[in-house]
Amino acid sequence: MARAAPQATLPNFLFVLIDDMGWRDLGCYGSSFYETPNIDRFAAQSVRFTNAYAACPVCSPTRASILTGKYPARLDLTDWIPGRAQWPSARLITPAFQNQLPLAEVTLAQALKPLGYASASIGKWHLGGPPYYPDRHGFDLNVGGTERGQPQSYFGPFDLPNLQGGTKDEYLTDRLTVEAARFIEANRSRPFFLYLPEFAVHLPEQAKPATVERFRAKADPGNPQHDPVYAAMISSLDENVGRVLKKLDDLSLAERTVVVFMSDNGGLVYEGKSKAPVTSNAPLRAGKGHLYEGGIREPMMIRWPGVTRPGVCDVPVSSIDFFPTLLEIAGTKPDPRWPIDGVSLAPLLRRSGGLHREALYWHYPHYSNQGGVPAAAVRSGDYKLIEFYEDGRLELYNLARDIGERTNLEKSDPGRAARMHKMLDRWRQSVNARMPLPNPKYDPATADQGLSGANPPPARQGAR
Repeated sequence: MARAAPQATLPNFLFVLIDDMGWRDLGCYGSSFYETPNIDRFAAQSVRFTNAYAACPVCSPTRASILTGKYPARLDLTDWIPGRAQWPSARLITPAFQNQLPLAEVTLAQALKPLGYASASIGKWHLGGPPYYPDRHGFDLNVGGTERGQPQSYFGPFDLPNLQGGTKDEYLTDRLTVEAARFIEANRSRPFFLYLPEFAVHLPEQAKPATVERFRAKADPGNPQHDPVYAAMISSLDENVGRVLKKLDDLSLAERTVVVFMSDNGGLVYEGKSKAPVTSNAPLRAGKGHLYEGGIREPMMIRWPGVTRPGVCDVPVSSIDFFPTLLEIAGTKPDPRWPIDGVSLAPLLRRSGGLHREALYWHYPHYSNQGGVPAAAVRSGDYKLIEFYEDGRLELYNLARDIGERTNLEKSDPGRAARMHKMLDRWRQSVNARMPLPNPKYDPATADQGLSGANPPPARQGAR
């Protein structure tokens, strides 16, 4: 590993990861209903990425990709943990996958520790049970992280690691901020890595009643984003992002703290179901659980004081890129023995060059709770190809001209489709991607029931 800068000059890192926030769920990304003044202010101080991607359309694999710099397929962690039960009559049998982040993997916390970093994971973990909790993956402190993918309630009393108690009126997002501020205060004199994976805005839909009523009064059914409970959850989240950033200001730490903001997958929309969508990702197609843009394109901003200049970056980037990026900012590099897939975004942040990468890839061989089917995708330049594993069909889109993925170019541009399909196949082989298999019990008459009958999504809940 390369020699790091002296500890006194090492930057702090604050990584704010939102759960299930769609690409258009912020004012700075075009929402006219949700109110996010603090995040919008931060975006105006940052590099705001417009083609940023989660490595998977569901949560656990993306989280693993952030912490390791590896594609979920390479990690063999390709679905949310523990995954969706196999529907007996579905067309495909989906492959088994890791139900935890293996301890052999090197995380950001572990890679930064030799440089003298204190580290904490405060919020959702969802990468395995107690033997695989954050403290087993190099974090000095775990607050709130378990194997669960959502809180039992956003209101107290809480029953999470190092996060017990709380009244029935205490809101979980507020409490995480209290714990984050406490960690920052305790480590103000040394470099720290604060991984702040919020539970919000994941189900259950629960928000402060007064805030819900405020958004109910302004909701317009003609606006595809009009859910007042979800809007209230976003509002509370925005207030708390503002509080954490203010803590950095109050302690005179902002000028030496790199702040990253990202979501783990697209906004929640149930395709082909009777359930009402929680949000709208329009003009992007579909949402969480799908390899269309609505499922994987995310809001993302990075503020690197003294280096980045406020602006917009349209270069396609991925959650796999954070691992090498943060290490380079800290003055070191990944060990050559760690086979990572991401590339450092430092040239983009410094405006000193581009990225040397042919394409970005996805492999999601599972049925999702939101109506998604097993598929893979590759993006190269402006073009994106999706291969659907059930029937082998290909869909090719020019995202620069067709961000909504409505015009399939596979027949009109067969040469490009064939080339990109070969790229995708070579990549799958290189990461040893597990593939779904034909189901001998496949029954077309009942297969569609599998998309809504097994392991259905949790019921939506209103404010408490």
